Amino acid sequence: MDSIERNKKYNAYVDAKKPQTKNFPTLIYAYLVGGFICMIGQGIQDTLLAIFPTMSTESAGAWMLIVLIFLASFLTAIGVYDRIGVFAGAGSIVPITGFSNSITSPAMEFKKEGIIFGLCVKMFTVAGPVIVNGLAISVIVGIIYLFL
Repeated sequence: MDSIERNKKYNAYVDAKKPQTKNFPTLIYAYLVGGFICMIGQGIQDTLLAIFPTMSTESAGAWMLIVLIFLASFLTAIGVYDRIGVFAGAGSIVPITGFSNSITSPAMEFKKEGIIFGLCVKMFTVAGPVIVNGLAISVIVGIIYLFL
């Protein structure tokens, strides 16, 4: 059997085994959950501005992100965020809460390997490339902005 025929059989096997999703309902769930996460963030920011009237909007926005990241990490640690992700798909992955989940989830999974080789090393397996590329692109954009 040649490699082309083997690849065709393998692809047919994978297509038969992969879970089928219903595109339209999944799209609605992602939209609703992503919107709900954004509503929670806006509610946190508005509450902070109401409690601390002298706080700037930028500071309230930063604190809101900190609270959302904490909540997503906490929900990941107790196993709730994974269920939200199964239900909502991209609606839970695209906001900052998804990035928090992508760091917390491997850290929780590999904590039994110790602090250094478990938590510290495995924490950035998913998010590491995102951080590196984000930093590299920001440096490039900064250099272009400097000369323009």
